[in-house]
Amino acid sequence: MTSLILPTDDGGTREYRLQSATTWAKPNAPLTARRAYAAAHVIPEVAADNTPGAPAQLDWDATLAYRHELWSYGLGVADAMDTAQRGMGLDWAATQQLIKRTGAEAASVVAAGNAAITGKSVRDLVSCGAGTDQLDITALPEGAAGIQAVIDAYREQIAVVSEAGPKVILMASRALAKVANGADDYLHVYSTLLQEVDQPVILHWLGTMFDPALAGYWGSDDVSIATETFLSLIREHSDKVDGVKVSLLDASHEVALRANLPEGVRLYTGDDFNYPELIDGDETHHSDALLGIFAAIYPAASVALQKYDAGQGAEGRAILDSTRELGKHIFSAPTFYYKTGIAFMSWLNGKQPGFQMVGGLHSGRSVLHLAKTFELADQAGLLKDPSLAAFRMSDFLRINGVGA
Repeated sequence: MTSLILPTDDGGTREYRLQSATTWAKPNAPLTARRAYAAAHVIPEVAADNTPGAPAQLDWDATLAYRHELWSYGLGVADAMDTAQRGMGLDWAATQQLIKRTGAEAASVVAAGNAAITGKSVRDLVSCGAGTDQLDITALPEGAAGIQAVIDAYREQIAVVSEAGPKVILMASRALAKVANGADDYLHVYSTLLQEVDQPVILHWLGTMFDPALAGYWGSDDVSIATETFLSLIREHSDKVDGVKVSLLDASHEVALRANLPEGVRLYTGDDFNYPELIDGDETHHSDALLGIFAAIYPAASVALQKYDAGQGAEGRAILDSTRELGKHIFSAPTFYYKTGIAFMSWLNGKQPGFQMVGGLHSGRSVLHLAKTFELADQAGLLKDPSLAAFRMSDFLRINGVGA
């Protein structure tokens, strides 16, 4: 068995022995019992200026190959979302290219007719975030002019996604959170956009643990009041809402919300702590998935969903449960740095040449935190090649002074 030296909480070290590689079977038919999107990260050029504030320069081959990997396991891709560092390093110029390129790659996958995606469209394979991050929120006017600027920014991004082919995800907007004076402003902005779109979209409600700038979203800091505003919007425009992605890390709130959604509107869980029970569901409802953690656990997630398709829900739930501790760790506070763990696992698994992220976000987690990520990934059977992962982990620890 492969072994290496890991750091301990008290400043020491210990030997850790890796388990053997786990084989996760790819599906030979489309996944149907649950609809699932993995929110994918982006991979920068290793020689680029990947420092805070620098324009994002992506390794397109590696970035798009990661999306093909997710599709090969039967999962959809949620792209240009917070996992792809929207608002944390990925600028609008790079985002537009990402949306267009991913849409084109998805079209090529549909044309190829892989068994795992038979009958699926580009919109089934990829959904992309449309937001307002091209705006300089420090320069936004107040009042009606600011609200109009937000609407126009959304329109610009919706057009880019729609023309590229993916499904639109209306992302939460820092700009709207700044200029809105209450629930009516939120309803006005979203109602205007929903009336204009020609295909149903996914609405995204992102909590402050992911982005503190979104405090008071939907017009209130009281989640119950905000939820009523959210539901009123969905009920009025249910024909334009494919589903809602809720990332509040509150399982009881999600269960109550999904029970109150209009018929035909899906709840895509964004709860990276409680996804096993939410996807498993209760006697009347279950959540579908649009999860950042699925970008890290996609082989296990795929097999779990294959079990649900086969009527083996208990086995599917057990697989999801086996990844829970890894998910809780990657998404531990400060939660908005979870993206670092996603990229770290990508590097350990040989999906990118270096452990780097745009905007310097690879420095967002400590050596100790990443060592624990490595250990939990191994225990969940999510290190594809344990020898390669151990080699890379050993190098990472050595250059960071562990055991020196």
